[in-house]
Amino acid sequence: MIALLSGLFAGLSLIIAIGAQNAFVIRQGLTRQHVSLVVVICSASDAFLISLGAGGLGAVIQSHSGVLEFIRWFGVIYLTWFGIKSLRAVLSEQTFHATSDATASRKSVARKTLALTFLNPHVYLDTVILLGAIANQFKGKTWYFAAGAMVGSVIWFTTIGYGAKSASKYMSRPIFWKVLDVVIALVMFWVAAYLAFHNFK
Repeated sequence: MIALLSGLFAGLSLIIAIGAQNAFVIRQGLTRQHVSLVVVICSASDAFLISLGAGGLGAVIQSHSGVLEFIRWFGVIYLTWFGIKSLRAVLSEQTFHATSDATASRKSVARKTLALTFLNPHVYLDTVILLGAIANQFKGKTWYFAAGAMVGSVIWFTTIGYGAKSASKYMSRPIFWKVLDVVIALVMFWVAAYLAFHNFK
């Protein structure tokens, strides 16, 4: 139980910070588009990465820094593009409504969710390396810790996804969506800059 709860709180403490992935989940919740799909993909991806870390992959990645470097620059390019796209939406004259925008297909949303998850080296640092390292300190109870961290991810993504969906009816004004896209663009640019200039060694 101690290992399970430790994993739960450690997972939540790392995931709660608003990053590119969380910003996207919140936006999908507010648009009421494929929320369940996004929540499932994010939760399953975290569970997969946490299990890799608990299984010892974190140490392997640390010994092959070129892997993270490759992902880092793909992440910088993708997040910058996503930020520019959000700013273009702000400058567009098109009026956006949470209940009327149904242009994004399930496949498109799934691709964006996977890209924002797996093209961010910070995700690997948090889940595979950091949580993996802590999990392996619980000798004989490693997978209890990992299970707790996975539960934390499910709780968090479900909360922000469906919480945003419930709140969307109060946020129907076009100006709100423009402000939201500005915030998302700034988050994407900040994460891209962090990835580009931070020393991960």
